[in-house]
Order: sequence, then C-alpha cells, then structure tokens
Amino acid sequence: MSALISLFGNNILPIFLAAGSGYLAAKKFQLAPRSLSQAAFYIFSPCLIFDILTTSQLNGSDVTRMATFAFVNVALVGTMTWLIGRLLHLERRILVAVILTTMFANAGNYGLSLTLFAFDETVLAHASLYFVTMATLMFTVGTVIASLGHSSLKGAMLGLFKVPTLYAVIAALLFNHLSWQLPLPLERTVHLLGSAAIPVLMALMGIQLYYSQWNGHIKALTLSSFMRLLAAPALAIGLSFVWGLHGAARQAGILESAMPTAITTTVLATEYNVEPAFVSTVVFVSTLLSPLTVTPLLAYLGA
Repeated sequence: MSALISLFGNNILPIFLAAGSGYLAAKKFQLAPRSLSQAAFYIFSPCLIFDILTTSQLNGSDVTRMATFAFVNVALVGTMTWLIGRLLHLERRILVAVILTTMFANAGNYGLSLTLFAFDETVLAHASLYFVTMATLMFTVGTVIASLGHSSLKGAMLGLFKVPTLYAVIAALLFNHLSWQLPLPLERTVHLLGSAAIPVLMALMGIQLYYSQWNGHIKALTLSSFMRLLAAPALAIGLSFVWGLHGAARQAGILESAMPTAITTTVLATEYNVEPAFVSTVVFVSTLLSPLTVTPLLAYLGA
C-alpha cells in the first residue's frame, strides 16, 4: 500500500495540483480555456512532438507499430462500447456520446504529463506517437461519429489537415530520415516552446474541468467510466503481446490507453450537439476516478 501511495504522490498528485492551479485561476478570474487551448494546440504541442521525435532514437517501424496499436485499441474500445450500449438499449444520442467518451483518452494533457513524471524520455517519445494517433483519430473518426451523418466523410478527412501535430510528426520523420538538423536558433526556440507544452496542458486541464457540467444518465456514465478506465487498458495489455510491444513502447502504449476521457471530446459534443453536458460529466468523473486505476497500473508497468 505504501508503494502505491508513493506512486500516486510522486507521479499523479503533481498533475492534479497543477491542474488545480488552472481550476482556481478559472474560478477566480473567469479564464476562458479557448485561447490557452489554441496556443497549446497550434504552438506548444507540435513543438513538443517535433523536439521529442527528432532527439529520440525511434525508427519507422516504431512509429508504425505504435500507430497501429493505438488505432486497434481505440477501434476495439469503440466497438465493444457500441455492442454493450445496444444491449443496454441506450438512446441513440446518448450512445453516440458514450462511444465518444470511451474511444478517446486524454493522451495529451494527462498522458504525456504522467509519462514524463513516471518514466524517461524514450517512453515519452513512444507516448507522443500514441497521442498523435489519438488526436488524428479524434478529428477524423470522432468527427464522423459526432456528426451522426450530418458531416460527410470527405469533410471529416479534410479536418485531419487542420491537426498541426500531424505536420510535426511528418516533419520530424523527414528530418530523421534525411539526417537534417535545424539551425541552432530555431532548434532552441522549438525546444523552449516544446518544454512549455506539458505545464500548459496541465493548467489547461484544470481550466477546462472548471467549466464541466454535471448531468444524469447514471447507466451511461457507469458504462463510459468502466470502458475508459478499466476495459481500455485491459485490452491494451492483451494487444501489447499480440503487437510484440516491449520495454518503453509497451509502457507508453498501455499507460496512454488508461487515461481518462479526453477533454477535447466536449468540443465535438458541443459542435454537433451530442449531449455536451453528459460528455462534460464523463470527463470530470473519469478524471477524478483515474488515480484509482492508473496508480496500480504504474506499479504493474514498473514505474
């Protein structure tokens, strides 16, 4: 028990304290999350991804393996949620909201921060690949699911090209393949901006949680929390053996899959009017419950 308390205190508690600062700032100063979110989305996160991938030793097979692992894990979670939701006779809009909240994990704000605290830069590099894959799927597959047929597949795919982290990954892979290197002033600028990403993401998580709304739908909420916090990492553990993941890649893939619901799912839910209050509730509840599942998982992964 003392080992678990130590794992929680050293790795998870700092994230909640940092998020708490954002929550209190939002409460006192009524800070809107949009501007900070856009800065993180368009500047800090792409710089972090580029900096990590260009300084790591990952190769093309590492990228492919982690990307396909993340894709299959997300797809399995979504499929299982749909099947269980149909068995529970969930109303269509609620079922769509549940699928959104179970498929897409908070692999950025929470996942990258926790990985940095619990493991080393190599694990963080693999976790970044999971995060990029998750973000890409959210703004493509997630858009299609949330739109309920109101948005074309073409429109959803075009949305992929608005995800700046995708360009950061492509640029990093190109630089690695051709053995290019940024001029020193640019290299230091990218590193500085990338270093700001994780603290900003932690504070942003608190600001966004402040604006979350509580709602009913206990059965759907229970299903969402179960699938996101328990079923998703269990599936990831099984898939890690099938995919041949080991070491840093296995630690990153399993830990990222165990994160609570992505806060950005509230953006999709609001945009397409898919039970945004319920989605906000799931984000809040799954985040609060996550230490109960993530802490023993850290012990399992050898943090």
